[in-house]
Amino acid sequence: MVKKYVFGLLLALISQGAVTFCAWSQTIGFDIMNGKDRISIPFESYNNLIVIPVVLNHRMPLRFVLDTGVRTSILTDRTFSDILNISYNRKIPLVGADGDRQIVAYVANGISLKLPGVVGQGQALLVLEEDYLQLKNYLGTEVHGILGYELFSRFIVEINYENKMLILHEPFSYKPKKRRNVIPLEVKDTKPYIYSTLKLQDGTSIAAKLMLDTGASHSLLLDMDSHKSLKLPEKVVRTNLGRGLGGDIDGHIGRIGSMEFGKFEFEGVIASWPDRGSFTDILRKTGRQGTIGGGLMTRFTLVIDYFNGNLYYRRNHNFQNSFEYNMSGITVKALGPKLNVYVISKISKDSPAGKVDMLIGDKITAINGHTTKDMTLGQINSYFRTKPNRKVRIDLLRDNEKLSRKIRLERVI
Repeated sequence: MVKKYVFGLLLALISQGAVTFCAWSQTIGFDIMNGKDRISIPFESYNNLIVIPVVLNHRMPLRFVLDTGVRTSILTDRTFSDILNISYNRKIPLVGADGDRQIVAYVANGISLKLPGVVGQGQALLVLEEDYLQLKNYLGTEVHGILGYELFSRFIVEINYENKMLILHEPFSYKPKKRRNVIPLEVKDTKPYIYSTLKLQDGTSIAAKLMLDTGASHSLLLDMDSHKSLKLPEKVVRTNLGRGLGGDIDGHIGRIGSMEFGKFEFEGVIASWPDRGSFTDILRKTGRQGTIGGGLMTRFTLVIDYFNGNLYYRRNHNFQNSFEYNMSGITVKALGPKLNVYVISKISKDSPAGKVDMLIGDKITAINGHTTKDMTLGQINSYFRTKPNRKVRIDLLRDNEKLSRKIRLERVI
């Protein structure tokens, strides 16, 4: 399983709108401190996602994912709000992407969320009763919440993926640079959309409406049933695409012929195709064919302007990177207090890892002689995306027995 697609549907319920819950009023109260007209906030990047520091109610330092697909801020574990004795206005049920699993959450109002140089007062917060998403285990770093529309509706938001800098501009003061490329941006029901021409492998062209989703790590996600001409590529891999509140989300991974992003055209883009179900039903109700995630957006510096309906973009040093999929067949998650114990959580059938004696639950202790306790989850996953036919030796621990296995990476799509 590929790192890039462990969160191919990251927040597969919330960030894509597949969680339904009652609406409530909220006060948008973010302001840049000291009267400045812009503020730069360093961020960390994990699996194409943006992680920023947030202080909850002036006391609790946490880390949130920045997600254009989220309407209301989310705290993924009630433990933190309970420590602060936050009062909840009501308890509400959430419906998972499988349309079945019932999940409990709470609504809190009057919350303070402080970012470096920015403070938000009177915010609404959706608090999950348990850490259903387990973001830290699949990103390999502590993540406690999700922040989205409140920032994008208040500021013009610049994302410099190359320098890992988030820049918030006061709308009245922002002036786009000359010769900046621009794509029309449509904001509907708090979410941003652009239009793109997709070319399938059989040469069919499709005009697609796609949501920009900074909270998803995939490059492109497509719903087969949203357009009569959309169909699976001839060569696909059946796999687990990600995990949401309702559990695992399965589907296929395959390449399309090409995809336009403004004046640029990318060939051989890897697309995720989720199985039919309540998740794809939600996608279809929005009228979109899918979403663009961080796997593609990280190739640009973006300015997201909800006020004027513009997406400004310029390419960065990631622009020429090829679109690759995990060539090992292994999905790894991080465990332990330091998130440096790495355990195999999925093994794809007929993959290089599936052809040798490797089991779910095996701990990976070393890769090519390098001890994993000193690695990040991203570094571990990078071994599995290097190049086809590369030999990788993986040392394992299974029930206190030390094992060593060799696989040869294989490009399956």
